Amino acid sequence: MSDFIQGKQLARLFFEEIVQPILNKYFPSLSYAAGLLGAGSEVLDFDSPRSTDHDWGPRLMIFLQEKDIQLAEVISTLLSRELPITFKGYSTHFSSGDPNGVQVLQKAEEGSPLNHRVALLTIKSFFQDYLGINMVKKPSLIDWLCFSEHKLKTIAEGAVFYDQIGLESVQQRFSYYPDDIWLFMMASEWKKIGEEEAFLGRAGEVGDELGSRIIASRLIHSIMRLCFLMERIYVPYSKWFGTAFSKLSPASVLIPVFHKVLSANSWQEREQGMTEAYEYLAFRHNKLMITKPIPAKVSAFHDRPFLVIQGADFADALKKEIKDKFISNINLIGSVNQLTHTVDLLENNDLLEKMNLLYK
Repeated sequence: MSDFIQGKQLARLFFEEIVQPILNKYFPSLSYAAGLLGAGSEVLDFDSPRSTDHDWGPRLMIFLQEKDIQLAEVISTLLSRELPITFKGYSTHFSSGDPNGVQVLQKAEEGSPLNHRVALLTIKSFFQDYLGINMVKKPSLIDWLCFSEHKLKTIAEGAVFYDQIGLESVQQRFSYYPDDIWLFMMASEWKKIGEEEAFLGRAGEVGDELGSRIIASRLIHSIMRLCFLMERIYVPYSKWFGTAFSKLSPASVLIPVFHKVLSANSWQEREQGMTEAYEYLAFRHNKLMITKPIPAKVSAFHDRPFLVIQGADFADALKKEIKDKFISNINLIGSVNQLTHTVDLLENNDLLEKMNLLYK
């Protein structure tokens, strides 16, 4: 454990100490960029020694200009001969990949060609393959609703070690959602809360504590998503959802409340915890000053004895702030990431492109 180096730092050192000197020696006039973006827990700094069992190791990406991409094979072959067989205690040789494309570190013999993972590509090809977007044109607002949010996060939080060709400026374009999409997504999440907040108590009232607990967990998920939105930070996929949330500023207040809610033995106790969470979330909303102040205290759900924050009021107020008329007229169904957690959709660019139809 003490010897473990997180993958993004390992990649930076691998580039600076090994790969860059080789490129400087053999291609001194080459303009390129280097970094680590896209897939991999290490891109988000969430890797641990457990991560080393697959698709992890000394690896990075070299971005060439379109006019130089024909050099990719030559450079790759050169690196397979010139790279050391280990770096910082890790092999630089990877398996060829199982049927699912998963690669693992393998021991290499001195002098044998390495199956390294220094990927050579262009900015255009990376964004086309990873995000399914043609960099020649600007993404539409609907495109933003259909991007995989986890992929956006691994672009925005990826590392650029060296840049002579404008990679960082392209990365910056995807730093966060456009304002109208941001408002639309917040409004949609508040609408979800408004639709279910009274059901926690209603299910409990008829003795369905399991149902009440499930509804509470769904409401907590929406509250957590809103915290990400309020801080303008992309949400990762489920494996890292709680880990990433713990790094947000509201986490120190809300995590103890969430534990109390989820361990509650009665709906009344559960509702009490949710009240704390709702009121804190409403306070955070008002602090943004993007709508007129909205009451940050729970109240009864119509004439029923269930305490709610009136999520629909927040949704309506946010929707009024959306400037783009087309986006403001879309039903508050949220982005594709707010609609589903299905990996086979969110990792499939062709299917995501078809999701555009939902918003037209």
